[in-house]
Amino acid sequence: MRIVDLSLPIRNFSFDTQEQHIEYTDHAELARSRAKVYGIQPDDLPLPGIHSATERLTLSSHAGTHIDAPIHYGPTCEGKPAKTIDQVPLDWCYGDGVVLDFSHRKAGEVISVDDLKEALVRISYTLKPNDIVLIRTDRWKDFNRSDFAMLHPGMGRESTLWLIEQGIRVMGTDGWGWDIPIPMMVEQLKKGNKAAFFPGHYAGRDREYCHIEKMARLNELPPFGFTVATFPVLIERASAGWCRPVALIED
Repeated sequence: MRIVDLSLPIRNFSFDTQEQHIEYTDHAELARSRAKVYGIQPDDLPLPGIHSATERLTLSSHAGTHIDAPIHYGPTCEGKPAKTIDQVPLDWCYGDGVVLDFSHRKAGEVISVDDLKEALVRISYTLKPNDIVLIRTDRWKDFNRSDFAMLHPGMGRESTLWLIEQGIRVMGTDGWGWDIPIPMMVEQLKKGNKAAFFPGHYAGRDREYCHIEKMARLNELPPFGFTVATFPVLIERASAGWCRPVALIED
């Protein structure tokens, strides 16, 4: 079994627009602070002056590689309260993976239903319910660029709904977001084109699904014939959960 890490890190000094800050406390510093709490001297510890290391994180639930819950897209879905991340069934998050290659597409281009169908023809694959469909853009390679959030193509409303209609519950992308870059959508919104504003996300108000954003290394996977596990961190009532998706490939 070969395991491929499909995630990007949460880190300080990220160019990502989602808030993320990590405060690191080393072994000596924590020894001093905990010694005061315990009513001892740091040198009284089994290894004098040394305790454990820890970190304190302040971040959005949408920072780093994460999976969006239906409630992220709107308060209701299919006429019912939308699921929060702690309500998403875990069996949605484990299944056969399919990679559709759109690495040739430019920033801001919308991937259509016909594009999806053509990509499936190229790999001679027919989707089945509970497949996990991964949209490859290769933009994860630009993670260190300050304009990382502006470089990816995105999914549209019709293409997202089409995947859901094929029985796909979870889908993902190695771009910054599921839709095209936000400033490009805002520009269209200012022109009165409301349908162009988060069409992929808002499709989740009508049909229930989850998507993963900021994945990585989809270029290292075969088109199909592997398993994906992408279990979210259990955050009560949250609109997303950080995850470390992996591909499991049999040798």
